[in-house]
Amino acid sequence: MNLSPAVDSALPAAASEAPGSVARPSGTSTEVAAKVSRRRFTISHKRRIVAMASGLPVGEQGAMLRREGLYSSHLSLWRRQIEALDARTPEPKRGRKPDPARPQRLQVERLERENARLAKRLAQAEAIIDAQKKLCALLGLPSSEEQP
Repeated sequence: MNLSPAVDSALPAAASEAPGSVARPSGTSTEVAAKVSRRRFTISHKRRIVAMASGLPVGEQGAMLRREGLYSSHLSLWRRQIEALDARTPEPKRGRKPDPARPQRLQVERLERENARLAKRLAQAEAIIDAQKKLCALLGLPSSEEQP
């Protein structure tokens, strides 16, 4: 294809590149942007959105949520948070219920471990004493029981 120099210069740079390549405007970076941080909403923003949503019919709440970039779960969570703040009661704790017998059970387990450790030491001490008695008998030395 023969083009005159005037027509050749009018073609964009992408036309002269290899087929399938994408032309990037000058000045744009190919680097990936930094990790996006999590959105944080102030309590005043939450109160305003909850108040706005409570005054709208159900069909228009969805439109308002889309416009604000929120989910319906935000509304339910924020309502609970606002009620908790207004009532000055903390939210219920997550996880298992506290076991009132746990401290006693832990103490019993600790004492059983200590008892087993002391029983083992006693058995070792008795074995040592028996060995000393036998050694004294073999060597003909008086044992501590035979001494006055």
